[in-house]
Amino acid sequence: MTRPTFFVEEDKILAALFDEGLDNLHLYKPGSSPMYSERLLSLLPGNNYKRITVHDNYYLKEEFQLNGIHIEDETTPVPSGYKGHVSRTCTHLELLKEAKRKADYVFLKYIGDSQSEPDCKASFTQQQLEEASRSGLIDRHVYALGGMNLDTVKQMKDLGFGGIVICGDIWNRFNIQQEVDYQSVIDHFSKLRKAIG
Repeated sequence: MTRPTFFVEEDKILAALFDEGLDNLHLYKPGSSPMYSERLLSLLPGNNYKRITVHDNYYLKEEFQLNGIHIEDETTPVPSGYKGHVSRTCTHLELLKEAKRKADYVFLKYIGDSQSEPDCKASFTQQQLEEASRSGLIDRHVYALGGMNLDTVKQMKDLGFGGIVICGDIWNRFNIQQEVDYQSVIDHFSKLRKAIG
């Protein structure tokens, strides 16, 4: 997932991450002008558009032929007339089953303490996650979001998650005000990719 704000080297880093094997990027820029998202997308190689899912500004999906749209909660209806991939964020296990019915895949948020939003803390106990896994609630259509890093990859795989959402663990490795060399971000992503398998 992108940082929630735009920064100068972002298009170069995202292009390098795609070259390194990033298979699904969520363009997440809450509250920003759509013009900035359009500019960022126009700077990326067009062959990567099918690997991008947009949060907000859903018209970008058609304009750039993106992979799909992401809805930030469990219950908001899909925009009228929309055809295509839909993903959602879910924050409650009791709503996960319904959210999965309304999406191709779901981010289960607050698995761990957020590394990019300090006020967002884990909402689930290990026991709750294990029970959700045993009951089939957590499966390949559910992605873990919140506190994901190299140390949590194996645990999430063991619980049966279909993937993990990386945000803070990647972006906290690059100081957008002081750095231009982003190789450490790419190297870390490569380690994560290998760990995920």
